[in-house]
Amino acid sequence: MTLQLRVENLSKTFVLHNQHGAELPVLHNASLQVAAGECVVLHGHSGSGKSTLLRSLYANYLPDSGHIWVQHQHQQEWVDLVNAPARQILRLRRDTIGWVSQFLRVIPRISTLEVVMQPLLERGTDRQQSEERAKALLSRLNVPARLWDLAPSTFSGGEQQRVNIARGFIADYPLLLLDEPTASLDSANSAAVVSLIEQARERGAAIVGIFHDNAIRERIANRLHVMNPVAESVL
Repeated sequence: MTLQLRVENLSKTFVLHNQHGAELPVLHNASLQVAAGECVVLHGHSGSGKSTLLRSLYANYLPDSGHIWVQHQHQQEWVDLVNAPARQILRLRRDTIGWVSQFLRVIPRISTLEVVMQPLLERGTDRQQSEERAKALLSRLNVPARLWDLAPSTFSGGEQQRVNIARGFIADYPLLLLDEPTASLDSANSAAVVSLIEQARERGAAIVGIFHDNAIRERIANRLHVMNPVAESVL
């Protein structure tokens, strides 16, 4: 078993400055290991810290304590995201850690094709090869070719979501973080996303995700990582 991710004793408390500095503990000594070719689904009630943990794995949140060790794609070394400098985090996001959510945030007026191609172009992949890969993914996710030259900011929510998924899957990231990627999609498009996840797992990606659909969770998860609210975990 080749580990790709090690989370050790991670803790995070949010300070609510608009509520007189009230503290909201969300994670307490959370630990997790994920191997290459394994899909681990975070499972727990609302407020159990699933989203906080997932966002911490992408370095969107800085934990108060603990470590997030990621096996860097190129250097073949373990990097602690909690203590890594910003430049190294950006390199990890380019080469090692893929992020797919249900929300698309893009620069206005940039075409759909450019949005999807960008992760490959940033890696130095040939433009023609990047474009072919982007078109194949957009077709697989049922985004009509007539939309490819248009800015996705003008699309429907479901179309934007599928563009975001294509962007997230265009590069073969060793570690994939999935935040409800099938939310609000119909059954045909959800099936297309599940197929992409299964394909990524088969090529050896380590996957951590949040899925509220029981059928999808049972199909893709090698195991569930059960999370409890901090109030319960510290009793």
